[in-house]
Amino acid sequence: MNTPTETRIEKDSMGELAVPADALYGAQTQRAVNNFPMSDQAMPEAFIRSLITVKKAAAQANVSLGTLNQDIGHAIGKACDQLLSDKQLMVHFPVDVFQTGSGTSTNMNANEVIANLASQQSGKAIHPNDHVNYGQSSNDIIPTTIHVSAAIALKQELLPALSHLYSVIGRKASEVKDVCKTGRTHLMDAMPVRMEQSLSGWQAQICQQIKTLNAHQPAIQTLALGGTAVGTGINAHPDFSFSFNQALTELTGIPFQPADNFFALIASQDTAVTLSGLLKSTAVSLMKIANDLRWMNSGPLAGLGEIALPALQPGSSIMPGKVNPVIPEAVTMAAAQVMGNDTAITVGGQSGNFELNVMLPMIANNLLNSCTLIANSASLLADSAISGFEVLNDNLEAALDKNPILVTALNPIIGYNKAAEIAKQAYKDKRPIIDVADEMTDLSRAELTKLLDPRKLTDNTL
Repeated sequence: MNTPTETRIEKDSMGELAVPADALYGAQTQRAVNNFPMSDQAMPEAFIRSLITVKKAAAQANVSLGTLNQDIGHAIGKACDQLLSDKQLMVHFPVDVFQTGSGTSTNMNANEVIANLASQQSGKAIHPNDHVNYGQSSNDIIPTTIHVSAAIALKQELLPALSHLYSVIGRKASEVKDVCKTGRTHLMDAMPVRMEQSLSGWQAQICQQIKTLNAHQPAIQTLALGGTAVGTGINAHPDFSFSFNQALTELTGIPFQPADNFFALIASQDTAVTLSGLLKSTAVSLMKIANDLRWMNSGPLAGLGEIALPALQPGSSIMPGKVNPVIPEAVTMAAAQVMGNDTAITVGGQSGNFELNVMLPMIANNLLNSCTLIANSASLLADSAISGFEVLNDNLEAALDKNPILVTALNPIIGYNKAAEIAKQAYKDKRPIIDVADEMTDLSRAELTKLLDPRKLTDNTL
């Protein structure tokens, strides 16, 4: 085991540099480590894993096109496989997120690590630029990896989590279909709704987010690789992009395709900005649901007290017995972070200067962070809040019986002004609306009971 003081000397086009003796990376990576002590935050592991997969697919494509020696291509692929199975993968990728805007340092980090490992395993001299990076540029490989990592996150994490949340809301709605509650607008008492109806609104929000994310998948699965430095494809085989996408599709099970126009995908990040906007919209939906749960759970004595969320942990270091809505609170914070990420990505998307966007690493980091936050939030809301909440029927019924807004049902019979008088009197006396209406109208108690039935008021077909 080498100590941190043990180094070896590596060379690149700028000269010699000391590198940790046991590091798989080389001089260009070390220069980036030295140059960018910005955040102590490396690129996301999901991005690095996607980058390694992209490098493997590129090597396979180059071998199939005859532009890369078969033995060298095989060694590159084997090295990629070994890295992808390494639980300590990220020790080889120390470059800070806040680096050169093209992500060249991260691309060269991958090239050096793969080349070094492939050379050790095969006994061949495999070069990071001439072999691992053949037919590629940081300017098309990093935008490509942004799309690939986001596409994988969408398919494997985000969409399954949202679908799970959708299903859990639907099951809970069925469980509470007979529960009526006071509706609220402006946080004030309004006409009754069934709890099933409230939850159906949540479910429809999630359904819409799933639809829009699904619709964006073809765009995020369209890749820039093949455009190389500025979009012209210099130094890449004319069929490289097609062969690469075929290989990547086989490796990932996701149907990737070449861009119709490489210039757009290298110079801009419009597709990533759009995806970020969809993630922000999903965060808005999750925040709405989480806040509804917090309000419904508030109390238990001085709040709404309509439901009791699962008790997960003590809520106070000083007030014994206090239990807080910790999952909805965590989700609202995650949603706020996604909204902040979107602002940064939007600014990053504006930084497409002529033939290259120069905020690629930050965009990649924030986009994947948002995917993870949304996926985890959806799963936690489903499994640790919605599926297990208990309805407090006594509180719901007590509020319904005294809700003067029920008088709205009498408008067609007694008129708005008379109904308003009854509502104001009921508010003043703190009495059930049916008792006041019985005194102030000619309607029989039986008629009023039928007209003011809260369940009937939730469905015009009843």
